[in-house]
Amino acid sequence: MDPVELLLHPVRLRIVHALSGGRTLTTQQLCERIGDASKATVYRHVALLAEAGILETTHEQQVRGFVERHYRLRPARAAVTAERAAAATVDEHRRAFAASMAALLAEYQAYLDDPAADPAKDQVGYRQHAVWLTAQERAELIAGMRAAIVPHIGNEPAAGRSQHLLSPILFPLRD
Repeated sequence: MDPVELLLHPVRLRIVHALSGGRTLTTQQLCERIGDASKATVYRHVALLAEAGILETTHEQQVRGFVERHYRLRPARAAVTAERAAAATVDEHRRAFAASMAALLAEYQAYLDDPAADPAKDQVGYRQHAVWLTAQERAELIAGMRAAIVPHIGNEPAAGRSQHLLSPILFPLRD
């Protein structure tokens, strides 16, 4: 299955988010992380991602008569290439944006449902700015955002680090 088709689902996107940064988790741990989805749903989507090679099994162990698998994300397999994005139809872009927004809403709701959530302390931001840009200025803005973000994408879990979801969105507004 095409990676775009696989990733066009909010639960699968959330699984990818949960395993980013080199994390290794069991399906049970993913179920706990994605508590608003049923266990059957999470197990089904993990199986689809594993079958497609987006997730790999790092090890297995017997637990109460069942095989417990530990999964790790294969980031290169979870990425949509620039060529594939450029070849996407308008409908595919529409579906991708809707899936991204659904995953974003679910992740934010899960954050707010945590009794320890403190949006002010955590510097939560969801501002929108309408900016006027030439094609050159837009390219410079995108390059600047990439320069600020890319060095941090490879960060792995470590003491003092907590996972954040960053979702830059840029598109032209209609006149």
